Amino acid sequence: MTAPDKLFAGSIPQIYDQFLVPLIFAYYALDLAKRLSKLDPQDVLEIAAGTGALTRAMALQLSASAHVVATDLNQPMIDYAAQRLRDDRVTWGQADALALPFEEQSFDVVVCQFGVMFFPDKAQGYRETYRVLRPGGRFLFNIWDQISANEFAETVTESLSRLFPDSPPCFLARTPHGYHDVDRISEDLKTTHFKDISVDIVEGRSTALAPRDVAVAYCQGTPLRNEIEARDASRLEDATEQAAEALANRFGRGAIEGRIRAFVITAFR
Repeated sequence: MTAPDKLFAGSIPQIYDQFLVPLIFAYYALDLAKRLSKLDPQDVLEIAAGTGALTRAMALQLSASAHVVATDLNQPMIDYAAQRLRDDRVTWGQADALALPFEEQSFDVVVCQFGVMFFPDKAQGYRETYRVLRPGGRFLFNIWDQISANEFAETVTESLSRLFPDSPPCFLARTPHGYHDVDRISEDLKTTHFKDISVDIVEGRSTALAPRDVAVAYCQGTPLRNEIEARDASRLEDATEQAAEALANRFGRGAIEGRIRAFVITAFR
């Protein structure tokens, strides 16, 4: 993963929350929050909270006595998320998943929605998670399946490879969809002492009112934007239009829908 893959700044947080959250994240946030509510945890740490899609879902699903510490590496994302949700049960803060600023055995559950893929050192991230969990605590996270199983992301990536044939922007395939081998993930968790690891497949449909909404979500609301602008800052709109046209050709020009597929991983300390 390159440094720009981790950069969510400028207008990205707002576009991310407006377009990408309802497109692909809200569905999985509700799924994770429902799983958490069955555990009835009191102290929850959220890593890579982003603009708070999962945090907001947890606020609706968890008990009144639960406390959530929601963190993200990117302060702009946390700032935006904190404006969206004001709840006495939620504490917001900037934190690096590879060096968590918390005491050992502080949490019943650590949860992470589509953030593990961004850890530059997966083993270190898992060790830190293990450290802050109480004995018997659970690490619950989801990850995207390979890009070919997620049709909108695949279509956008293919369209940009035609716009920039000499240096295709591959952020989506490389990072969000780049850590999908569940056997490897299980082994990575085992080497950091996690046990009783389970994997659930969660498949759904992503819907949007128009192809351009999907194109804006990916091209302007994720670090894919950083890749596009690094190649030619003047062509962000061209890239967005190219992606929108490719989506329209594949899925139609009105309201569209496409397949999304992810895995939910549960591991015990």
